Amino acid sequence: MRHLIDFGDLTREEWESLYARTSEIIDAPEQFINACRGRVSCNLFYEPSTRTNFSFQTAMMRLGGSVFGFADPNSSSVSKGESIKDTVKMVSNYADVVVMRTPWEGSAKAASLYSNVPVVNAGDGGHMHPTQTMADLTTITRLRGGVDGLCVGLCGDLKNGRTVHSLIKALAKFNGIKFFLISPRELAVPDYMRVFMREHQMWFTEVTGLEAVIPQLDVLYMTRIQKERFVDPLEYERNKGIYVLTRRKLERARPDMLVMHPLPRVDEITVDVDDDPRAVYFQQARYGMFARMALLEHLALQPRDEHPAPVEIGTRPICRNPRCITQTEHYLPPLVKKIGGVDCCGFCDAALE
Repeated sequence: MRHLIDFGDLTREEWESLYARTSEIIDAPEQFINACRGRVSCNLFYEPSTRTNFSFQTAMMRLGGSVFGFADPNSSSVSKGESIKDTVKMVSNYADVVVMRTPWEGSAKAASLYSNVPVVNAGDGGHMHPTQTMADLTTITRLRGGVDGLCVGLCGDLKNGRTVHSLIKALAKFNGIKFFLISPRELAVPDYMRVFMREHQMWFTEVTGLEAVIPQLDVLYMTRIQKERFVDPLEYERNKGIYVLTRRKLERARPDMLVMHPLPRVDEITVDVDDDPRAVYFQQARYGMFARMALLEHLALQPRDEHPAPVEIGTRPICRNPRCITQTEHYLPPLVKKIGGVDCCGFCDAALE
């Protein structure tokens, strides 16, 4: 593994190796305080983040390394119009690993084409969030003993929920997973995710109600309705607050069901749920830090790639997704990949017309 752009790029064996290292760190973190001494991580956060940014910073510091970067692009040369290509080529002169979050789908993939050091996708718009998935799988495995055979409910904004998309891709590597996809119709999973699930023969059903299916679930993964992803404010107003998990609703759930959430929450889980032993979302955040420690140790110790392969210069975007990185960074090559036999953008996974 040179970069982590999409969890789907990992094999199950690669994930299990990372999880084994994560478990070692959880059990004896004091043994890793010098694992990355002298190594430097650059965090490029083009959109607001608390948990993910802090998690990556503390992960590197707990390994004995150091961190620089920005949490506001207006404080960097990005505000002067610098491209992602130039920003990444510049910071990879200084860092051993680059951690990147942006509102543009496919941006981490774009950055990986030009970086001399490993790039980690810390969230690219409504597309993917593979290190949150590492936190999710670590939590499930530690608390339930394994992942195979689980019935998982994904609830909320499944259209823009990058954590949901990454988790679906990850669970394709396990056996006997069943999905209940719980969302309003206008916030259902994107077509490319349905194509992916069918291609991998994953069992799923799409429903609009939570209470009817909650007794069947081993894991309930709540997500917020993401106001920042809506182009139409009225669409957000129609959907906000549509799903709210309360103590009363949990009375119908299994006693060992896990309630998870990538955070931050708004109003989709009431505070009286926090004291229920099934609510593990704050524990999930801590496990995420340990999982990122394992990832950073693996990537930051890799040698620099002093002579990366030349990249074709693009002339115009071939993807029509308005949130795709190719809409603004026109030098990017025209990457195409197959998803379920359909030609899709190699950056954001959207189907090409």
